[in-house]
Amino acid sequence: MFSRVLVANRGEIAVRVIRALHELGVEAVAVYSTADSGALHVALADQAVCIGPPAAGESYLRIPNLIAAAETTGCEAIHPGYGFLSENPAFARACAESDLVFVGPTPEVMERLGDKAAAKEEMRAAAVPLVPGTDGPASLAEVRSAAAEIGFPVLLKAIAGGGGRGMRRVEGPEQLEEAYAAASAEADAAFGDGSLYLEKVVTPARHVEVQVLCDAEGGVLTLGERECSIQRRHQKLVEESPSAAISPKTREELEASVARACASVGYLGAGTFEFLLGPDGGPYFIEVNCRLQVEHPVTELVTGIDLVRAQLRIAAGERLVRTGRAERRGHAIEVRINAEDPARGFAPAPGVVRRFRPPLGPGVRVDTAIEDGLEIPPYYDSLIAKVIVSDDDRPAAIARAIRALDELEVEGIPTTRELALDVLRSEGFANGDYSTGYLDQMERHLPSLRPA
Repeated sequence: MFSRVLVANRGEIAVRVIRALHELGVEAVAVYSTADSGALHVALADQAVCIGPPAAGESYLRIPNLIAAAETTGCEAIHPGYGFLSENPAFARACAESDLVFVGPTPEVMERLGDKAAAKEEMRAAAVPLVPGTDGPASLAEVRSAAAEIGFPVLLKAIAGGGGRGMRRVEGPEQLEEAYAAASAEADAAFGDGSLYLEKVVTPARHVEVQVLCDAEGGVLTLGERECSIQRRHQKLVEESPSAAISPKTREELEASVARACASVGYLGAGTFEFLLGPDGGPYFIEVNCRLQVEHPVTELVTGIDLVRAQLRIAAGERLVRTGRAERRGHAIEVRINAEDPARGFAPAPGVVRRFRPPLGPGVRVDTAIEDGLEIPPYYDSLIAKVIVSDDDRPAAIARAIRALDELEVEGIPTTRELALDVLRSEGFANGDYSTGYLDQMERHLPSLRPA
């Protein structure tokens, strides 16, 4: 195991990784922008290095600054967390060139799977089910031809990146040209690559993902699926495991296909294979996230496996203790608490948190970096906390999540807490009958989405 690791992130995920390092007896080095000088991850680390001004492009996204921070503090490895540079092959390559272990897949695998068109080819070769669409970057003419063949509605999606940027839904041929230009421009601005591909819209659809761990000896462990269909603007708000929509047979087949894909591409570390579940119950691959996911605690609670510690052990050259399919128990739900105002179109709501009281009690976990008096800066993602619960079955887990959110106190800024409570108490969520369009469909019925 390593003796000292740099954590190239901020907020709750930096706190999460630092705690895992300390549990393994490893020193943690934090990095921070000037906006985060008083942050919890800085206080918890054994050492901390300022890497630049508040803007992420001048601090957390500056590869030379991060490498220099690791080298000057004598680190052996870098854990990227999620977001920022966690899926950037250039960062992984820069780590290798500086004799630093990148806690994640190799840069070559990240490049292959980060290119969504190339990833589809990898999945096709491994017999993973795919959404109908183009096989690679497509010109406007190629998009027109493919859309005419598979039928509308369709999705234009950026080859690089994710998070809903560079994505447009197109209902008919008359919208294609304008949507193509807008999606390409947005993708180019966000990722430096305006290339697009086309997919058939699977509707109504559910969003499910399979968590994996892979070691350097070819060992693969699948840890079941997470349901992530409660979304707004392609950003997840509530996640749970297992999914109420997947049969045991489909689950086993899906995990087997993911295990084949991992072996085929030589995957290393933790990763997530994302799928759409169509009305026919059939899963369709959409992308691979070559990193830890925000919602990883859901899987940890149903499997009992600490994914961050597993990442670190794999990166240090250790083999998986077990392979195949991980055992699971009970049901888990995660609710993301964002500093946003749902009644104002989820507008970001930076400001000072006057009071923060997390819920306690059996089966409740809160991942956060928030403390009383902390200022939420406007420069970064709006996620401030994750409330995760587990219980013996889904109804009990829902009841526990509602109880936990009722106890949660966040004063000083608007948050998505009330929206989450509205969702958990809704009939559609309770009976498991929901899709990725659920929030749009329920907008008039959820009190938290109504303007004050």
